[in-house]
Amino acid sequence: MPHRSAQRIGPFALTRTLAWLRICAIAGQSTAVLVCALWMHLNVPLLPLLIGIGVLAVFSVFAAWRLTQPWPLGEWEAVGHIAFDTLVLGYLLYFSGGASNPFITLLLVPIALSAAALSARAVLAVAALAGIAYVLLLYRHVPLPMSVHGDSPNRFSLHVAGMGVNFVISAVLLGFFISRLARVLRLQQLEVQRIRERALRDEGILAIATQAAGAAHELNTPLSTMRTLLPELRREHAGEPTLSEDLELLESQVDRCRTILREMVAFGKAQLSQEPERLRLDQFIHGCLERFQLLRPEAELTVTLDPELAGTVLRTPPGLRHALINLLNNAVDASAANRSDAIALEVSRDGSWLQLCVRDHGPGFDDDPEITALGHSHKQTGLGIGLALAEATAERLNGELVAGNTGHGARVCLRLPLAVIAEK
Repeated sequence: MPHRSAQRIGPFALTRTLAWLRICAIAGQSTAVLVCALWMHLNVPLLPLLIGIGVLAVFSVFAAWRLTQPWPLGEWEAVGHIAFDTLVLGYLLYFSGGASNPFITLLLVPIALSAAALSARAVLAVAALAGIAYVLLLYRHVPLPMSVHGDSPNRFSLHVAGMGVNFVISAVLLGFFISRLARVLRLQQLEVQRIRERALRDEGILAIATQAAGAAHELNTPLSTMRTLLPELRREHAGEPTLSEDLELLESQVDRCRTILREMVAFGKAQLSQEPERLRLDQFIHGCLERFQLLRPEAELTVTLDPELAGTVLRTPPGLRHALINLLNNAVDASAANRSDAIALEVSRDGSWLQLCVRDHGPGFDDDPEITALGHSHKQTGLGIGLALAEATAERLNGELVAGNTGHGARVCLRLPLAVIAEK
């Protein structure tokens, strides 16, 4: 269940697409002009055409530099880039036959690209600019050395060949670059869906936390009453060893419940302060295992800790300890389903990531995309919040939760970037 940031469609994506398209245009226009002038010996105005291509090359360098700058690129700035490209294309068409040039339809390419990335007003502005350029080129242009209306059939054939080349170029450009924009749009839709699912999950977690806070407040009174009465009952039945042992166990469980309630309050205060706890990794793991052994004393836990990582100082947020204990607790339940108490915790480094991997000997996960969904559990007695809470904690730390099968059970890895969680 890794999460990845998707690239958003819009002015920036369009401008970057235009930057690549501009490079292709410079190469294609230079080749076409040189072929016509030097190989076909057509009397075209070579110097004005090369000047126009040179101006476009200079603007291409500027546009590439602009894309590297941190300030946001607005919609109308993207329209400005399109306007410059349109003006340069119109300038080149003016010296090469105007509207009679077979490459006149290249004016439609910016309209098609902007329609996939900009608002309706911006698209109308681009279309109006291209339309004005087309109308002006109908009446004002330098005629081509060869005209469609010439007497030689070869002249008409040359024009048809130019139309064929233009068709291929337009098809390739539109197909390639619009497919890139469409891919960005699909990624954006997936990102929106993921954010929506995360928001719904977080709302569910908040609702559970609110109910838990209310329950903790209400439970404090009956727990205090039981803590007062149980010592008196033990004194009254001191001569009954079996009952006395049961009452002692109940007293210890009541104390444990009161400790959990105090920890819940402390956890809430720590979460509000946003102050992470600074611990060495081995100390953090040891503290988690101590609490886990109190909860599940029957578990046979094997711990593997990379010695090179043991001394790493972590900035551990309050929720990380609970996330790891939840994974360990789920692993014990999974192993118990196969009549086993064995689980394993592996703490290792994978490049710039800290990995906390928990393995069990249970039946493994089925092919369920909702494995971490809030309220979804593979256990009959499960609440369906353990993996959801762990995944929420990982996402808050720019990490990820990865779950899979090993062939002998399941393996759930909490992957966290060391750049975020390790003390610098």
